[in-house]
Amino acid sequence: MPHVRIRAAADLLGVSDDTVRRWVDQGRLVTSEDASGRQVVDGVSLATLARELSSEKKVDTLDDGLGRRSARNHLTGIVTKVTSDVVMSQVEIQCGPYRVVSLISTEAVGELGLEVGSLATAVIKATNVSIEGAGS
Repeated sequence: MPHVRIRAAADLLGVSDDTVRRWVDQGRLVTSEDASGRQVVDGVSLATLARELSSEKKVDTLDDGLGRRSARNHLTGIVTKVTSDVVMSQVEIQCGPYRVVSLISTEAVGELGLEVGSLATAVIKATNVSIEGAGS
């Protein structure tokens, strides 16, 4: 059964160590001790709480396309940089803690009204997504 240290759990959930400890005290997260005697969070309970918290987030209310696309992977954020030439543009969006970079046509940037400070949703639909496990 996977276990995660308190600090890593806090980073994964985007909260403080103290918040994780409060959730442990409230029974929202299950913990045990690792071989060194440090408190660690049960990976399954962490995954369950992460899903609960994500469903509480209201960022999806900013996504006008929600429910009208086949792609299930989408991240809404704020445009932080647009670098354009005559044909292509590189658009950077900060979606929570994640930086998403996309190359799209400069024409599309104009049609979508993308500029620094505007809201945008990165929609990811891929036939191949690689997943890398954490090191031991």
